[in-house]
Amino acid sequence: MKSAHGFADPRRGAQLMVGRAVAAREAGLDSLFLGDHHNVAYGYYQNVPTLGRLLAEWPRTAGALFLLPLWHPVLLAEQVATLAAIAHDRFVLQCALGAGEDQFASMGVEVDERVIRFEAGLEIIRRLLGGETVEADGTYRMGLTTISPIPAEPVEVWIGGHARRAVERAARLGDGWIVGPDLPFEKARRLLDNYRESCAAQGREVGAVVLRRDVHVGSDRQHAEAVVGPIIASGYRGFDPAVLVYGGVAEVTQNLARFEEAGFTEVLIRHIGGPENEVLASFERLGAIRSDLA
Repeated sequence: MKSAHGFADPRRGAQLMVGRAVAAREAGLDSLFLGDHHNVAYGYYQNVPTLGRLLAEWPRTAGALFLLPLWHPVLLAEQVATLAAIAHDRFVLQCALGAGEDQFASMGVEVDERVIRFEAGLEIIRRLLGGETVEADGTYRMGLTTISPIPAEPVEVWIGGHARRAVERAARLGDGWIVGPDLPFEKARRLLDNYRESCAAQGREVGAVVLRRDVHVGSDRQHAEAVVGPIIASGYRGFDPAVLVYGGVAEVTQNLARFEEAGFTEVLIRHIGGPENEVLASFERLGAIRSDLA
């Protein structure tokens, strides 16, 4: 779900997110996830408190992305364990390296330390979530530490990234791999082959293969273009328009089926935007697509 909303009254953004969670639930969609970003000049709703509120509306799989190098592993493990206890179903920890000098500087972290912090932090987080007592004297220094509560079920870890090393890291350390929304489909499909090869080389089973895409479903192609065409023409997120999925129900269904045929097991959807009534109507149409593809 989109976490950035630039209203003058910040309560409006929070209310909008609750409304979208309800729309996604009523549409029968499978999962609810929030992102992670810091030190931004626009309204970005932080994932832990926001997800805690949205879980009151959400009965199925849930989770959040965390930029691991920017979090202390004990704090993150405690936050995830608490969210997992609130969630009604399985909880997925999405994680990535993160980027941007401003974002890292605001947290007092050097960008060139992000890989070692990611791997060291993830090991600690996994052990804590598994109920272990952990002590560390390396990248992170910490005395004997445990957390409580412990998640009722194992927390899955999906790792995002496009570089070959990132794909290998997902195969080596994760339970799944996430492809970002700006990556062209053909390149994503080639990297999927790399991910499978890396899993085989590590002696691990292929996990969840997750494709993120920005989407809008209109009543037909013309309607969808009327809603999101101006947004795309203004340079939406700097994306190549070819990576965006929009159109009528039949066209979007065809695109999502193509992703499944290529081997992607999950498609994470963020709405491109437009008037809120149009976004909510798009959620409803996505529910019909979800039923057709089931």
